[in-house]
Amino acid sequence: MFIGEYEASIDDKSRVAVPTKFRTTLKGKAVVTRGLDQSLFLYPIAEWKVMAEKLASLPISTANTRAFSRLMLAGAMECEIDKQGRIILPSYLKAFAGLTKRAVFAGLYNRIEIWSEERWKAYKEKAENESTAIAEQLGSLGV
Repeated sequence: MFIGEYEASIDDKSRVAVPTKFRTTLKGKAVVTRGLDQSLFLYPIAEWKVMAEKLASLPISTANTRAFSRLMLAGAMECEIDKQGRIILPSYLKAFAGLTKRAVFAGLYNRIEIWSEERWKAYKEKAENESTAIAEQLGSLGV
C-alpha cells in the first residue's frame, strides 16, 4: 500500500530516488507510464499486470478506449530500481509530466503518482480549495 507524499531531486542522468517507504513494495522493479493530470503513474509489476489486462480487454471499437489504452500502454516502461533506490525516467515521460529538477511522489494505495513539484503544488492547492464540493460529489458514491 502506498500513502503519503515525498519530494525528490532528479539528477542530470534523469535518475530519481523512489521514497524508501515505497521501495519494499516495488521489490526492485516497477512500470512507469503516462498518467492523468500531467503526472506519471508508477506501478508495482503485479498491479501493472492487472491494469494492463483491463486495458487490453477494452473494446477497440470505441475511440476513447483506444486513446486511453495508447496513452497508458504505449507510454509504459519497465524500470529497475538501482542499489541507491533510483529509477531512470525516460525523456518522453519527463517531458509529458513537465519534470525537470524536482519531483513529488504521491502514494495512492495501489500506485504512485510522480508530479513536477510546481504542478503538484498547483493541483493540490486547487483540490484543497474545492474539497467541500469534491466531498459532496463523493458522498453520492457512498464515500
